[in-house]
Order: sequence, then structure tokens, then C-alpha cells
Amino acid sequence: MVTSRRRKPEPASLAQSTGLQSEVLEDLRSAVNYRSWLVALTDPWLGDDPLEIGSGLGDYAELWARSGRVTTVSEADPGRLAGLSRRFADRGDVMVRELAVPITDTAQHSAVVAVNVVEHIQDDVAALRSFAGLLRPGGRVVLIVPAFQFAMSGFDREIGHFRRYRVASMTGKLTAAGLHPLHVGYLNSLGLLGWLVFVRLLGGRPREGLLLTGYDKLVVPVLRRAERQLRPPFGQSVLAVAEKPV
Repeated sequence: MVTSRRRKPEPASLAQSTGLQSEVLEDLRSAVNYRSWLVALTDPWLGDDPLEIGSGLGDYAELWARSGRVTTVSEADPGRLAGLSRRFADRGDVMVRELAVPITDTAQHSAVVAVNVVEHIQDDVAALRSFAGLLRPGGRVVLIVPAFQFAMSGFDREIGHFRRYRVASMTGKLTAAGLHPLHVGYLNSLGLLGWLVFVRLLGGRPREGLLLTGYDKLVVPVLRRAERQLRPPFGQSVLAVAEKPV
């Protein structure tokens, strides 16, 4: 008797998913408290000259630049790249450049930051090595990625996600890329439960509306204060920071 293993669905390609990515970025613009939370978590690690990979609409860079640093944003998608160029055309504190994985360029940035990007890259360890090539010695890679493979949904694959991460798996990837992990931990604990119900089980996707607005206004401020005091054992995302050896 011959049995065959059921093949896992393949994630959508960049060409297939780029439209959905842009739609979701637009929908999530209203989550101002959540975005402020992520900026507060990542900002202390960025130094004086950070580069963002996959900047999308530029909403995070807008906030990072308020500290007085020069921030470089980058995009591979032509439409979003053009949007970044228009948004920051008259700004001296935000630079715009085209940058696509695999990255062969090198530079001397203080940090490379990527929010919900690495999960879209099939060879994530190679990508992390290329991020390190954009850093000065002692520079930092700062990542936010989705957590827990059991939360992988149809939406994840539709938007081009190859995987979701645990703290242990992300720590291993960073180490394999030649980086020294400084902090790897979960965030947005209640967000994972919401994702499992509304996205994984019910087949929805993140979108603007009362559910997103209510969560952002009522739940995120409470979670932000609670998780500042207590490190959660699970979450919707992983925050990871690693250093390039000196």
C-alpha cells in the first residue's frame, strides 16, 4: 500500500501578494496605539542612522525620525517605493532608497529594522546575514515577526508568509546568521488569541473596522503597560534584537 504525504500549501509569491500587502497596510493605519507601542519597543535599539527594510507606507519611519535621527526607508515594490518618495520628498531626516532581497549592498548603518518582513523571505538566515552586511560593527538587527506556527492561517499564506516564529527558533536563526542575540521575546499576548479565533479559525484578515479600532483603543494601552512589567510567555509577535560582532 502506498501513501502520500499531503503537501503544505505554498505561500503566495511577491507578485501575487503585493496588492493584498498594500491593502492591509492601508487598513492598519488606524491602529495608532499599536504602532506607537512597536515604535517605543524598537526605538531604543536603533542608534543614530537606522535603515528600515520593507518600509511599506512609511508610518513607522515617520515616528522613528521624530527623535532627530536620519532614518533611511526602503522598498522593493515599485508602487510603495513611489509612495515613499512622494511622502518624504521634502524631508531631510528621511532618505528613500530601493532595496530588494537578496541584498548584495553593504553599508555602515547603526541598525537594520524590519517590521513583519522576514517571514516573507524563504531563506531567512541568508537574509539576516545580508542585513548584517548593512551594519557597522556593533550595529543591531531589530525585527518584529509573527509568532507560533500553529497560528499559521490561509491569510498568512495568501500574503506570502513562509513561516511564523518562536523565541527559540528566532534565536537560532540569528545565531546561524552570525549575530549575537540581545533580546528575543513575545509581545501582544491577547493579540495571539484574537488571531487564532478571527483569522486562523474564522478565515478573516486584519482590516479597518470596529474590531480593530476597539482593540487598538481599549486593549493595546492596557497590554502595553502590563507587558512592560511582565514578560509574556506567548504573543502574536516576536520582538528580536541582535548585534553584529565588533
